[in-house]
Amino acid sequence: MSVAETATTATTAQTAPTAPPTAARRPTARRPAPGVLAAGAWLALVALAALLLPLLPGFDPLHGDFAHPSAAPGPGHWLGTDAAGRDVLQRTVAGARASFAVAGLTIAVGLLGGGALGLAAGWFRGPVDKAIGFATDLLMSVPSLILVMITVALRGPSLTVIGSLIGLFTVPHFTRVVRAVVLSLSERGFVQAARMIGTAPLRILRREVVPHVAPVALTFAFTATTVAIVAEGSLSFLGFGLRPPEPSWGGIIAEGRTTLGSAPWISLAPAAVLCLTVLALNYLGEQLRSKGGRG
Repeated sequence: MSVAETATTATTAQTAPTAPPTAARRPTARRPAPGVLAAGAWLALVALAALLLPLLPGFDPLHGDFAHPSAAPGPGHWLGTDAAGRDVLQRTVAGARASFAVAGLTIAVGLLGGGALGLAAGWFRGPVDKAIGFATDLLMSVPSLILVMITVALRGPSLTVIGSLIGLFTVPHFTRVVRAVVLSLSERGFVQAARMIGTAPLRILRREVVPHVAPVALTFAFTATTVAIVAEGSLSFLGFGLRPPEPSWGGIIAEGRTTLGSAPWISLAPAAVLCLTVLALNYLGEQLRSKGGRG
């Protein structure tokens, strides 16, 4: 190729229209997966029902329609009534409030207690790490459900007692999750650089470590929420939850087990809501974990 041809080719290449560089790098918005939308919609529906329906006039999960005991689902009682004529839909909604209250207290205790212990164990290491590890191993060796039942029997059933105890037994799991993340972060360049310039340890933890730990801990909170809901339902089913006639999902299921043959909706309605709620929480938690792993 001659020098003229080479120059012409170069000039053509320089003057040829090119796509703007920003257009090629523009990220495409990803729509959430249908499963994520379905799980989120279900949780939003249950949460809104638990928050808003009790505010409506006429909502009374303890009121019995004695003219229609064990009535099948239909107009007026969309999920039927129990043996005392109480509306199963209203009792299921009220039971959701109890389950979410226990779950919220569980997450608060587990996240705060386990997060603080995990930060201390992963940052200071050495004797502090060994002491916290021994304490968490000891707590995990205790039969949690039995201890909760004994405590409830001695102190009386209440959402505060049940939620605090379940939260106490989630502390070791939060501790291990947070500790693993802190150990990984402590070797990262930005943390080492902060140490080298003499930044105070608490400042490093607050500004460099906690923002990276928080998403992982919140993702694990989905798993802890399902544990709390299932544990509260199990305790109520066994008679160690809220005292009847106060509604809870496990308690309503237990009340209807004697009439499964003639009135199965009494137990099946709250059981279905509980199962779908746990399934939705597990699915969203798994999606968050997988997205974090790819990130």
